[in-house]
Amino acid sequence: MLGLVGIFAWRAAADKPLSFGDPFPDLTTDQLIQFSDGEVEFTQVETVADGLGPVFNGTSCAACHSNPAVGGDSDIVETRFGTITNNVFDPLTHLGGSLIQSQGIGPVGSCDFVGESVPQEATIVAHRKSTSLFGLGLVDNVPDQIFRQIAQDQKKVSPATAGRTNMVKDVTTSHMAVGKFGHKAQVPSLKHFAADAYLNEIGITTPFFPTENCPQGDCSLVVGVQACDMVDEPEDDGSGVQAFTDFMIFLAPPQRGPITPQVVGGEQVFYKIGCADCHYPTLETGPNLIAALNKVTFHPFSDFLLHDMDSLGDGIEQSQAGGREMRTAPLWGIRVRKSFLHDGRTTKIEEAVLAHDGQGEQARNKFSALNSKDMHDLIAFLNSL
Repeated sequence: MLGLVGIFAWRAAADKPLSFGDPFPDLTTDQLIQFSDGEVEFTQVETVADGLGPVFNGTSCAACHSNPAVGGDSDIVETRFGTITNNVFDPLTHLGGSLIQSQGIGPVGSCDFVGESVPQEATIVAHRKSTSLFGLGLVDNVPDQIFRQIAQDQKKVSPATAGRTNMVKDVTTSHMAVGKFGHKAQVPSLKHFAADAYLNEIGITTPFFPTENCPQGDCSLVVGVQACDMVDEPEDDGSGVQAFTDFMIFLAPPQRGPITPQVVGGEQVFYKIGCADCHYPTLETGPNLIAALNKVTFHPFSDFLLHDMDSLGDGIEQSQAGGREMRTAPLWGIRVRKSFLHDGRTTKIEEAVLAHDGQGEQARNKFSALNSKDMHDLIAFLNSL
């Protein structure tokens, strides 16, 4: 955490290479203070008195976003479940679905809150790892029309691998918007992301999500005269959500590792076998009063669209995303990740590529057919991101 002294020390050394977890280098002093205050909120451990729970997955945002610095990913996975009823996905909301809150705050009044478990009625169980937040302020400020245009261009140029947008309602604006965040592109903005995580991961209500999750679907525990919730709703007045958002908005993107001749050769292989069809290299933000976000060209290596991944899909449906569809994972910062794919099933990049299916099958097959040099060059390229 920077702190006020740290802010000025950091500004004095603003020409140093960026490290993971640093803010953008060209922020104003006021913006650096917002970033620092947001980081304090992001790392703060919430308590029952703050509104934690009654069921939850973590006591702070940083608990799940810490690799290799605050704001990164982690190997922690959450569990989602559901079933198919009359050929329609059912999140089993009445049984606490689709997201498991794995911990409880314990005895409160006549209640004893414990972590949820997957009910017997669930026929679909999926795991998802925490994603990295580095540079997402840039993604948040790409106009929706850009993502729509990418989808249209893919449909014309490479229809077999074309993606599509997931249109979702942004609770912070009440407007429909393009989903960009989450494994299903089910979250349209960083502010929505912050409010959603505050409720569903920590159990703290806000003006955007004012109602507690019902533990294992039993709403009598949190609503009504027999409820055992200790803190009046909403438990956060929105200031915590804004602080989380500020931290994420001003969090700098991953910096590239060394670019060697092998890395340059691997990038050519990356394009040749079709990886860039979905792992779209370059985007640009729209106009913004924040200089660090104003018309910035950046390289996340993702189109942030949904693609049909067949067996690599997790079976869960969210908003317009089907069970086989997953958002293209951004590749920037991949060199510091310890596990890969949405469920963290592998620690090897090669195995992650070989698990691609559906619209990723063709690129996977071309990857499998590479000679040893091209294979090593491609891995070197990915390890430079």
